[in-house]
Amino acid sequence: MTDDGLGWYGVRCVFRWNDREHRPYEERITLWRAASAAQAIELAEREGRDYARDNRFEQLNFAQAYSLSEDRITQGTEVFSLLRDSALKPDAYLDNYFDTGGEHQAR
Repeated sequence: MTDDGLGWYGVRCVFRWNDREHRPYEERITLWRAASAAQAIELAEREGRDYARDNRFEQLNFAQAYSLSEDRITQGTEVFSLLRDSALKPDAYLDNYFDTGGEHQAR
């Protein structure tokens, strides 16, 4: 938190694209200066409504906030982290949550 009472927050929101064949989901992380995680989510959701409307996407009303531990954003600053308990082994975990084969990504 800085002297002005504001900190940096990474907020992940989820959208669904309606104009593509398989209607992919998008996880989008944006950065916000806010007094709390709740305020950062409010700001991200407001911006997300515009993003969804402008692109004809569906906003899924799901947001998670992460408080950045650093006040200055620099190269390599962690902007989001999420811990998840799972009994899956590493390869199965990645296949289940992150590498399903349906991702649109550069490799």
